[in-house]
Amino acid sequence: MKKINRIGVFTSGGDAPGMNAAIRAVVRTAIYHDIAVTGIYHGYQGMIDREFVDMNRRSVSSIIQKGGTILKSARCLDFKTKEGREKAYNNIKSQGIDALVAIGGDGTFTGAKIFSEEYDIPVMCIPGTIDNDLCGTDYTLGYDTANNTVIEAIDKIRDTASSHNRVFFVEVMGRDSGCIALSAGVGGGAEAILLPELNSGIDDLLDEIYLAESRDKTSMIVIIAEGDKNGGAYNVAKIVKEKIPHLDIKVSILGHLQRGGAPSSFDRILGTRMGYIAVNELLKGNSKATVGIRGNQMVTTPLEEALNTKELKLDDELLAIANIMNK
Repeated sequence: MKKINRIGVFTSGGDAPGMNAAIRAVVRTAIYHDIAVTGIYHGYQGMIDREFVDMNRRSVSSIIQKGGTILKSARCLDFKTKEGREKAYNNIKSQGIDALVAIGGDGTFTGAKIFSEEYDIPVMCIPGTIDNDLCGTDYTLGYDTANNTVIEAIDKIRDTASSHNRVFFVEVMGRDSGCIALSAGVGGGAEAILLPELNSGIDDLLDEIYLAESRDKTSMIVIIAEGDKNGGAYNVAKIVKEKIPHLDIKVSILGHLQRGGAPSSFDRILGTRMGYIAVNELLKGNSKATVGIRGNQMVTTPLEEALNTKELKLDDELLAIANIMNK
């Protein structure tokens, strides 16, 4: 096992609340073990553009409560080429970096796996994405905070819906995953939830609305994951309006506000645990793996397995609960 003298840490892809907590934990855990840390700005692009900064304990003071990422993030097409990865490797070697902690989603994981295999550099990944759509962990970093943000928005929208006897179609993030839509829908008391995994049809939604009207409901909240097959909130609202013209329908797309804001207590602690475990696993010789949480236990999963396993993350019990609560 090669001795690790300096760890490079970076964030890549979409930002997620709790990334700063993970960065902080990586830096302070590494320093505790007398290992130097280099921060890499703008993810893989920063490796190519030589955006490096030495980090110490003070570098990560007062960041655990901040959303976003102090190391910034970016998409990097150059890193998808062999020439780009070679330039990135030469640059990080010039900085003395001999191991990496990558924080991000499946694109970040894929890049880390390829990079580690090509250049035999140890790498540990931390799943940072609000969508909760990565295997190897029950919860990804940022998911809990995003849920809280969506539920807070739903509560406020419901006040207006009730005041005006309106039906609001609220679109939440989740291109391929309905985790946010399902959890926020149950937590926010939505009358209907459309999820990409279930391929819910418009007819099912219409039945839910008719049922609610039969019970004298004068306002409703419908949660729609952005990846729902029916074409998003605006298209669904248009179809429903055509079928039930008397409804007063409004659409609210929450968009990127779901990614921002101070991380919840859960995400601060999860990010800290993940950063701590990532460094310690590297020191044990573990590599090409992702850190995760199962139950309340921290685990690691090989990147090969995490990337190739198609795991339905929707909770069957929560789906059953949503169905009963809406009836």
